[in-house]
Amino acid sequence: MTATLPVQYEAPPPGAAVLTGCDGSDAALWALDRAMTEAEAHHLPLYVLAVVNPSPTGYPPGMADLVQESVERLTESMADGLRRAVATVQSARTRPYAGRLALHVVLGNVVEVLLQAAEGRHTLVVGTRGNGGFGRLLLGSVSTAAVHHATCPVLVVPAPPAEGA
Repeated sequence: MTATLPVQYEAPPPGAAVLTGCDGSDAALWALDRAMTEAEAHHLPLYVLAVVNPSPTGYPPGMADLVQESVERLTESMADGLRRAVATVQSARTRPYAGRLALHVVLGNVVEVLLQAAEGRHTLVVGTRGNGGFGRLLLGSVSTAAVHHATCPVLVVPAPPAEGA
């Protein structure tokens, strides 16, 4: 795969597929690798989704037009990051993923968009993220929401064991 992968700026289309979210973190890269394996094993397309939430609290009246250019730059930056994430995972795999792959960048709340995109999917693959000392926090807020609220099976991918552990 090259860095020229096209990115769609809309939610993935309906239908059976493996879905994974990717924010560029190590946890997301591990989940992406496992999602590739799942998609290959089930002969399904793989949808990789990045969600951009440019304003978690909303804009004051009249500000939306002023920040549009910033939102567009943020969205393009996320698309570039998504392409790099796929290239990174592909280069680390023993055998590169050769199945159908679609990259999507969507504006909105991460949890809401991911759960909506997961409807009707074969599997949602997410990584662990949190660093807290409690079990629920070790999953991270997105993976916890996915486990509790997704309407499809969810595969939570833990971090690989540390070298020498």
